[in-house]
Amino acid sequence: MRYVQRRHLTAALAASLLAASPVSAATLYVEAGRLIDGVTDEVRTGHCITIVDERIKEVALCGKAPDGATLIDWSGYTVLPGLIDLHTHLADLGQSADLAAPMKASPAETALVGARNARVTLDAGFTSVRDVGTYRGLTDVALRNAIERGDVPGPRMWVAGAYLTIPGGGGELNGVVPNDQLPPDMRLGVAATPEEAAEKTAWLLDHGADFIKTIATGAVLAIGTEPGAPELTIEQLRAIVQVAHARGKRVTAHAHGAIGIRNAIEAGIDSIEHASLADEATLRLAKKHGTWLAMDIYNGDYINDIGTKEGWPAEYLRKNRETTDAQRSAFKRAVELQVNIGFATDAGVYPHGLNARQFAYMVRYGMTPMQAIQSATGRAAEEMGRTDVGVIVADRYADMVAVKADPLADIRALEKIDHVMKGGVLVR
Repeated sequence: MRYVQRRHLTAALAASLLAASPVSAATLYVEAGRLIDGVTDEVRTGHCITIVDERIKEVALCGKAPDGATLIDWSGYTVLPGLIDLHTHLADLGQSADLAAPMKASPAETALVGARNARVTLDAGFTSVRDVGTYRGLTDVALRNAIERGDVPGPRMWVAGAYLTIPGGGGELNGVVPNDQLPPDMRLGVAATPEEAAEKTAWLLDHGADFIKTIATGAVLAIGTEPGAPELTIEQLRAIVQVAHARGKRVTAHAHGAIGIRNAIEAGIDSIEHASLADEATLRLAKKHGTWLAMDIYNGDYINDIGTKEGWPAEYLRKNRETTDAQRSAFKRAVELQVNIGFATDAGVYPHGLNARQFAYMVRYGMTPMQAIQSATGRAAEEMGRTDVGVIVADRYADMVAVKADPLADIRALEKIDHVMKGGVLVR
């Protein structure tokens, strides 16, 4: 790692240095033009951020820089916490018309594709992700570990290990070969009973999963399943929650249909992915229980456009049409009811690195720009139960992004991040 000795590091100089290698320093002093901290509604000016090694030491009005500190001049930028996406699939091949693609790729190839996905995600300003499942079980664990060791660049990852799903359910690779002929690592979370669900939960946690991802209803992008149909039973979901919560781990549920969402909430699930067909009663139940919603309201347009052009299965396109507008209406109502909502995109369905396209949709369907930003910073960290990322305050990781344009005036400014810092290191 190259250390920069010059006392004053302008944005232009930083850009030229980054062409050669990342930049780090024991102490950094970052001058922010406009500062959005990820938790308050205030936009502060004239503030500087002192960073020691990986962590923020202080955020205060600019003054004399600490002795020996490297100065970073972001006075012409809006500075925000590193962004968080709560629903990605980095360790996977991505969606295509070839149903067999995940099986054709070896675990090693899948992990290498994941490394590429991780880099473009980090470059896009997403310094943390919750990776919610992969067909090749535990490749996400391997990718997370490689990033933590510094072997490959990428965001901080919290991973599920595999999907917990019923046989033939929305978490299986259906329609390629008989499911019992799929490779074993593609069925690590298949459970037919509450007892099996509990056993698989413990196994995944023992083998590196940070949280558990359940499939409570059918899926849009899975052959032979319907988004509105419940799959894992409430008894299975309760068994999963009991094991995970006993270990201090959170559980999220893929759930489109109202019945499946309610089953998950009643079982004690912490968050709901998609929530496309949530009705008024279901949204109010989520509000009552404090359940988080992770609603990917951008990618329906991508699926309809690119999926049609590339010849994705007609079943996928039909189910996408049936859920896209309904999900956006549910999102708008959830915002009105002040249900907990985190930023979640389903990146992997569309190309990684385009995660920020979701922001404009969140604003279009009811959020203010500041609410949308907080959903991907402080609120996202809250949903994950993290107190080390998501906010520019003392003791958190020095994960930050800088943009020349004002995202509060035009939220799409976040689609082109100018500078990215992770743990006190300028990575772009």
